[in-house]
Amino acid sequence: MLSQVTRVLVVIGGINWGLVGLGMLMGSDWNVVHMILGSVSQLEAIVYVLVGLSAVKMVWPR
Repeated sequence: MLSQVTRVLVVIGGINWGLVGLGMLMGSDWNVVHMILGSVSQLEAIVYVLVGLSAVKMVWPR
């Protein structure tokens, strides 16, 4: 179960960062996490921390 959640969070983070970069190239802000949770900055920060921890879990040796 944890592995599935980890994968989903890493995919969400990857897509979000891809959109952030693409948006920057096009002169826009396409940060989907911020668009959805921007009004609750603490929740937005928690999502970023969880995505980061998920990425670390995926690369950490077992």
